Amino acid sequence: MKRIFLCAALAVAAFVQTDACTNLIVGKNASTDGSTIVSYSADSYGLFGELYHYPAATYAKGTMLDVYEWDTGKFLGQIEQARQTYNVIGNINEFQVTIAETTFGGRPELVDTLGIVDYGSLMYIGLQRARTAREAIRIMTDLVQQYGYCSGGESFTVADPNEIWIMEMIGKGPGVRGAVWVAVRIPDDCISAHANQARIHQFDMNDKENCMYSSDVISFAREKGYFTGVNKDFSFAAAYAPLDFGARRYCEARVWSYFNMFTDRGDDFLPYVLGETDEPMPLFLKPARKLSVQDVQQAMRDHYEGTPLDLSRDFGAGMYHTPYRLSPLSFQVDGEEYFHERPISTQQSAFVFVSQMRADRADAIGGVLWFGLDDANMTVFTPIYCCTDKVPYCYAPNGADYLTFSWDSSFWIFNWVANMVYPRYSLMIGDVREVQEELEKTFRDAQAGIELTAARLWEKDQQEAKAFLATYSNLTAQAAFDAWKRLGEFLIVKYNDGVVKRVKNGRFERNSIGQPAPVIRPGYPEEFLREYIHQTGDRYKVNE
Repeated sequence: MKRIFLCAALAVAAFVQTDACTNLIVGKNASTDGSTIVSYSADSYGLFGELYHYPAATYAKGTMLDVYEWDTGKFLGQIEQARQTYNVIGNINEFQVTIAETTFGGRPELVDTLGIVDYGSLMYIGLQRARTAREAIRIMTDLVQQYGYCSGGESFTVADPNEIWIMEMIGKGPGVRGAVWVAVRIPDDCISAHANQARIHQFDMNDKENCMYSSDVISFAREKGYFTGVNKDFSFAAAYAPLDFGARRYCEARVWSYFNMFTDRGDDFLPYVLGETDEPMPLFLKPARKLSVQDVQQAMRDHYEGTPLDLSRDFGAGMYHTPYRLSPLSFQVDGEEYFHERPISTQQSAFVFVSQMRADRADAIGGVLWFGLDDANMTVFTPIYCCTDKVPYCYAPNGADYLTFSWDSSFWIFNWVANMVYPRYSLMIGDVREVQEELEKTFRDAQAGIELTAARLWEKDQQEAKAFLATYSNLTAQAAFDAWKRLGEFLIVKYNDGVVKRVKNGRFERNSIGQPAPVIRPGYPEEFLREYIHQTGDRYKVNE
C-alpha cells in the first residue's frame, strides 16, 4: 500500500460548542528535545474543522473590534482593537505562544450573560496580542475585567517555549464585570492535563513567580457561600466546580489515563476515577521518562486501551471491537441510568493539534503546530510552522461547513474515511494505521532537514525563511489530504459489500487473465458467532 499512498508525501519531504476537549501538557525538561508541548482536541458536534488564521496588522488608535461568540457566532459587542497584532495560525502565534482550553462549566449562576468577551475570543485575541505566556494571561484577564466574561468556567493552557501555565476562570454572575481566576505554572520537569473539570485545588498565594490569581478569588467564594474555611485550605476547583459523577468519570478519567501512560502512579489514582475516594489527583507529576511530540500525538489517540476502562473489549464495542460509543454519554434502561466511557480520543473532534515550542531556535522555526482535522485517532498530524501566513487550501472551508460536504475539505475527507472504518474497526484499522504511520514518519524524519535549510535561509533573509516554512506547511497538509483521499478510495474497493479484496505489493490482485482474484469472505468473529447462537438458540441450526 505504501506505493499507492506515499508518493506525494515523499515529494513534500524533499454551530459550535467545544465542551468536551482535552489538553495534555509537557514541560521543557520533561520532553526529549527540550520543547514545551501542549495538545488540544476541539471536541464538539456542530463544530466544523478548519485551520484558523489571523494575519499580523497595525491599527489606528480608536479602532474597534467586533467580538463574536465562538460557540454560536452571536455578535457580543465591540472592544478596542490593539494598535499591533501578531500572526496567528491555528492556536499558535508567531512568537510560539500557544493557547488551548477545556470547558468545565462550573456553577451556572456565575455566567455573565451581559459580558462581551467569551472564552473563544479570549484565546484568539490573546494570541494576536501576546509575545509570552505571562503576557497572554495578563491580556486575557484584563479583557474580562474591562469588558465582562460571558462564558462558563474554563481551564486554559497558556504556553510559550519556556513556560506552561494552567489558568482557570469563571465569571461572577449576570451583569458583574470581571472573573475570578487562578493561574499556576507547571514545573519544567513535569507533565499535566485537564479535560473539562477544574484541576487547580490549593495554590501557593505567596509564590508570585509561579502563581497568579484575581485578588478576590477567595473572598468572592466566601461571599457566595462556596467556601468557609481558612485561606490555606481554599480549593478553586472545589469552590467553583464541585465534583460530580460526570466530572470524575467523563473528565478526570482522561487525565488519569495520561498519568497512567507516563507515570508510575496510575494504580494510585484509579480509585478516584472509579469513585472509591474523593482525594483528587495532583495538578502535575514527574513522568517516568521524557516524552516526545510523537508520544503526545499517540496519547491523543487513547481509548483507555489495556486498562480497566478499555472501550474496545466489552459488549458495546461490537463484533469488530470499535473503541467508540454513540452519544449521548448517559442513557436509561428500565428507569436506571447508565453511561459510556468518554476517552481522550472521540469521534466528534473537529480538529486536534500538538504544539511544539522550542526556545533554542528562531521563533519562526521553533514553533510547530502538528495539526489534523477530525479525531486524533483517525487523522494525520502535519507540521504547520508558526510563521505560516496562508491556510493550506484543504484546511480552509472553501464553501464547506458542518452541513456541506466537500471533496476539497480535509475535515470531510478524514470524516469520510473514519465513518467507513468505525463499523468494522478491527477489520479495517490496520490499513489506516499503515498510511497514517508512514505519513507521520515521513514528516517527522524530514523535520531536521527542513529546519536546517530554514536556519540557513534565516541567516540571509528572514522573510525568505518564513516563506519557505509556510510553503512546506502547505505542501505537507496537501500531501496528507491527497494520501487520505486515496486511502478512502482504496478502502471502499477493498471492503465493498462485506468481503475483502486480496492485496499484494500494494496492488489489488488479479488472476492470469487480468480478472479480480477470488475475494476473502471474513464472515463474523467466532466470539460474535457464539453469542449469536446463544441469543437465537437452534433457530439457524442446520438439521440434516
